[in-house]
Amino acid sequence: MKRTFILVAIALLAAGAVFAEEAVLIDFSKLAADIVPNQDNVPTQNRATMMDYSNVAGGSFTTEQKGVMKTSLALPNWDVVLASSSRNVLNQTKSYTLEAPSKQFGKVFGVRVHFPVESFNSWAKIQPPFEIPAFEPMQQFDDQGNAVDPTEEDKANKFTRFEEGKGVTKNVGVLKAVQVNVYGLNFPHGLSAILIDSTGKENVVFMGYLNFDGWGQLTWENPNYVSEVRNRELRIYPLYPKATPFVRFGGFIIQKDASKEGGDFITYFKDVKVIFDKALLDTDRDIEDENLWNIVQERETNRKNSEMERFGNIQVMRYLENQKKASETKFTPAGEKAATN
Repeated sequence: MKRTFILVAIALLAAGAVFAEEAVLIDFSKLAADIVPNQDNVPTQNRATMMDYSNVAGGSFTTEQKGVMKTSLALPNWDVVLASSSRNVLNQTKSYTLEAPSKQFGKVFGVRVHFPVESFNSWAKIQPPFEIPAFEPMQQFDDQGNAVDPTEEDKANKFTRFEEGKGVTKNVGVLKAVQVNVYGLNFPHGLSAILIDSTGKENVVFMGYLNFDGWGQLTWENPNYVSEVRNRELRIYPLYPKATPFVRFGGFIIQKDASKEGGDFITYFKDVKVIFDKALLDTDRDIEDENLWNIVQERETNRKNSEMERFGNIQVMRYLENQKKASETKFTPAGEKAATN
């Protein structure tokens, strides 16, 4: 069956046809908070993308402290980073993300940016709370965010945990197009999407302007994409043990021109889709190379550990900074003894 498909595909390619795959790179409706309720019984984390970074925190923390060293791609956890010239306390405080209820899509990604009111160029980067891992295996979490033993179904799943609309798409060759489903409120600001390839290179693609009202699809088409196969540069690459190329979502950039009004900016995102050529075709091979050599698994494990270490160090620093914040909201009245920690 597979051989037949490949022969047909080769025949069509020889005739000049090009097949491209469409995938949802990230669907923000899948990132709604659904576990770990706070004191008001409101969920704070997303079960499907939960990450535990206590194993890189060191031995100086208590079990209780390590128990709260968890985070996820839940929409309120995302960061808004302003340009250095715009990064004062007021602008940064009023720039954040949240879950937004949509009549059409359920939960979507809401973003508020407070740009300077002065007339100069500025930008804001909306980015995930950690670099989305490309090699994280399937894992289940309980309602308190604690990892549980993977099921047989998890072990047999061919997808890693952040695929299928949670930030990573595998087997990506040449990108043909990118589409962002975004809600406009007649702001004249520009929108760019950040895509990170398997070499770690950031590719920033300009999607268009947000000067429209309601949901719209902004599309970028690769100007260097060659549709006609006979005009492509054909190369033969080694198959094994080459790792499968992938694309991960790196965030958005909002750009404000100096001639446009500053202050508050609001928008919402539903998803990001990509159309791409497959990097590799599935073939019916005589020998299962990976079962013999285990090279790809070893590389992916090392890469995953490296990603986890980088992610964990940043999260631990954030946790420590949060612990040092002042908890008092007002001064102690005269005559009363101030509380000490």
